[in-house]
Amino acid sequence: MVRLAKREDLVRINELRWQVNNLHCMGRPDIFRSGFQDELRDFVYDIYEFDNSDVIAVVRDEVICGYACVEYIDKPLSAYTWKRSFYHISEFGMDSEFRRQGVATELFEFIKEHAKSKGLDKIELDVWEFNDIALRFYESLGFRTYRRYMEFDNQ
Repeated sequence: MVRLAKREDLVRINELRWQVNNLHCMGRPDIFRSGFQDELRDFVYDIYEFDNSDVIAVVRDEVICGYACVEYIDKPLSAYTWKRSFYHISEFGMDSEFRRQGVATELFEFIKEHAKSKGLDKIELDVWEFNDIALRFYESLGFRTYRRYMEFDNQ
């Protein structure tokens, strides 16, 4: 079952967020802080409370095994871009014990319907280049790269 998270779900969702944070710390220790800082733990409560965002939970046998944090973005007309609105997946994670069981795909199906219910026909996310598993998964769902961030190490 996939549903909007309840406030009491956020403790378990933070356990999953900690797993995702560890993955990022291993992939880019030069960028991500190790551990699970208080501000990172508390941020999911802000996402839960904000009007322009939600936390989504995937439940199997009464265990929350996956989650997504999503935002509803309105970008105004600018000198460079047209006004646009879209659904942004800011976090997406699965408990490592529930991977390869269709849970993430089910979560994405819910996200597609949720975006439609909000009147948003574009879904966007960003993913780190080191996260090959996530890249392959998102591409298998039909996501395609339309912008790329690059870096140059000038040491």
